[in-house]
Amino acid sequence: MKAVALLGGPKSQWPAFMKKQIFAAKKRDSLLIGVDRGSILLAELGLVPDLAVGDFDSLKKNELNIIEQYIPDMRYSVPEKDLTDTELMLKYAFEDYQINFLTLLGATGGRLDHFMTNMLMMLKPEFNAWAEKIEIIDRQNLVKFYNPGNHTIKRRPGYTYFGIVTLSEVKNLNINGAKYNLSSYFNSYPISLSSNEFVQHNLVNVSFNEGVIAVIQSKDINRFQKI
Repeated sequence: MKAVALLGGPKSQWPAFMKKQIFAAKKRDSLLIGVDRGSILLAELGLVPDLAVGDFDSLKKNELNIIEQYIPDMRYSVPEKDLTDTELMLKYAFEDYQINFLTLLGATGGRLDHFMTNMLMMLKPEFNAWAEKIEIIDRQNLVKFYNPGNHTIKRRPGYTYFGIVTLSEVKNLNINGAKYNLSSYFNSYPISLSSNEFVQHNLVNVSFNEGVIAVIQSKDINRFQKI
């Protein structure tokens, strides 16, 4: 089972035609999850989450009453906790619902500490096994995470560029089939290898021996996007 989760990031960063894409996912029996304020945002779109996770401190009392009436699985947390609401959601989705892929929406923009948490949580041992089963999509970007190995990266329609962010120390990083290739790269600290491009066949091969990386496909902004 696949899942789509909406977090509380600003609507200005939502991908184009997000509502249509979520409705399509629901028709394919994907699990729909609201994380904290993301739950009421889904309700405003006419969508009822299957699961809601959070301390819901960003919701007004009447908003919380609304989602409590309709959402079948409410998982409450407390504001003072070791894991974020998003991290708790990962555990519930992968362990309790046994999903095999998760798309995160509303995970960027707004508070930078929240965004960095969503990027760096893939380094935590308890979440790293799921890293390659998670993607983050916003208005301009598609982010996927990779553990060591040999990976074929396929260009998604509509995206022009790609960059590789080393989230940790990496060893023997190779990029082949791109506009700018790389061979046997070693680095002991995070760095962003940005503004690369797909060329022939829209496929790029990326391999490395140690570390965790994020591959970010990106595109220019459309000022007239639709939700």
